[in-house]
Amino acid sequence: MTVSELPLAALVNECMSGRQPAFAELLRRYQGLIFGLCLRMLRHREDAEDATQETFVRIANNLHRWDQERSFEPWIMAIAGNRCRTRLAVLSRRRPMLSLDEPVADRSHLDQGAVHLAEEVDSVLKDVRRECRVAFEMFYRDEMPYADIAGELAVPLGTVKTWVHRARKELLQRLKERGTLGV
Repeated sequence: MTVSELPLAALVNECMSGRQPAFAELLRRYQGLIFGLCLRMLRHREDAEDATQETFVRIANNLHRWDQERSFEPWIMAIAGNRCRTRLAVLSRRRPMLSLDEPVADRSHLDQGAVHLAEEVDSVLKDVRRECRVAFEMFYRDEMPYADIAGELAVPLGTVKTWVHRARKELLQRLKERGTLGV
């Protein structure tokens, strides 16, 4: 029996065993359904493609959580819907802001003190532990709520709060050490 002939439960078991052809078949079976939902919700092809990809990553990482006594489609569609809602929430909160990655030349609208502070923050953030820096940037730059960050990074809510706190504390400490902050 080929993977395309496998019933869903057997296909999922093959996927959980790490068999790539089985996951490719799962993708083939449900990609159109998930992409259709994402496109209807997001109304933008590239965002829908990204959300579809994120959905399949989530499905792959959480197949062991699917209760085989329940229907599969509502479970994967809930994952897709959650990915789309998270993306919509982030997009709705975004407004033009000073990016931490923005070159200094593009900061001409700021006074010299703000330019200097932005340069110092950029420099110091590069040395902050990666997961703390990512959570910090998602919270402050992208204005994402802690719960959404936890979902995106697949870690507990408390961990996200700790990472943001540590990054903020380390950033302030390093800025003080460099004499950037007067305190």
